[in-house]
Amino acid sequence: MKTLHLKKMIALGLGAVLVAGVIAGCGGEKKEAGAEAGKVYRIGVLQLVQHGALDAANQGFVDALAARGYKNGENITIDQQNAQGDQSNLKTISQRFVNNKVDLIYAIATPAAQTVANETKTIPVVGSAITDYEAAKLVKANDKPGGNVTGTTDYLPPKQQIDLALKLIPQAKTVGALYTASEANSQVQVKAMKEYAAEQGLTVVEAAVTNVNDIQQAVQSFVGKVDFIYCPTDNIIASAMANIAKIAVPAKLPVFIGDEAPVKTGGATAGVSVNFYQLGFQSGEMAADILAGKASPAAMPVAAQKEAKVIINKEAAAAIGLTIPDELLEAAE
Repeated sequence: MKTLHLKKMIALGLGAVLVAGVIAGCGGEKKEAGAEAGKVYRIGVLQLVQHGALDAANQGFVDALAARGYKNGENITIDQQNAQGDQSNLKTISQRFVNNKVDLIYAIATPAAQTVANETKTIPVVGSAITDYEAAKLVKANDKPGGNVTGTTDYLPPKQQIDLALKLIPQAKTVGALYTASEANSQVQVKAMKEYAAEQGLTVVEAAVTNVNDIQQAVQSFVGKVDFIYCPTDNIIASAMANIAKIAVPAKLPVFIGDEAPVKTGGATAGVSVNFYQLGFQSGEMAADILAGKASPAAMPVAAQKEAKVIINKEAAAAIGLTIPDELLEAAE
């Protein structure tokens, strides 16, 4: 599926390049001087659900550890677990990690990190694909966590999604907000989006779901009532984007989401996104520092990416009859 990849916008200045793939971002391997000689570190990885962004964050984490000399099966043992979006699975897996006394836990997505944090206050926890650690009550403050949890954030101001939508649909008057009610990360983003939408004169219609079974009805409720759909970096929504597109595309309804994978492969129209592989890589580097005794989660600020990218799915845009403005096309290869 063809996509366009544009560099970070400042009020959607929109300089563009074609999507070139994920960022490797790693240097040569090196032995960590602070690591205990001969010790095999045990790392538990808890991923909320399987979808492109979280999968990429997972791989980036493993690659970063390897680049720092921590290789699975050699001096570390990684226990990979996926909760498949089930809260009871999150709790069971978290308890197992704690009972096994792993040396570090990597939690991918807000619900995963919240569950792990409730089970241990001593084992270091590094998170990724989390919007706001402080709002999720994972840390005392994002700049000074103060406990056993730190990591990387995927937060981007929702105004970037709205600005992109208005660039592509300047006549839009109403936006539908599709999100999971139980995800704190989504609540934070939707709140900010509503405030910015009001400034832009947009009316917001909300449809909050509890699980994937609610999505079809929620999307259908937007048909004929909104000009486009806004989705935050929401794990349930991202994992079900193909089903959302099946309703939105025939209805000629554009879908914008702050996650690259649903745009590239799920059928969403466009979005502004961080690079989730690189986000996971950053988390892996933080974990390596913790294992080497160079840093502790309590004093390690939550990290963010400085750049974001705009992605437009040309095929999805064409399918709904959306014309891409000349300034976007002229900037692309």
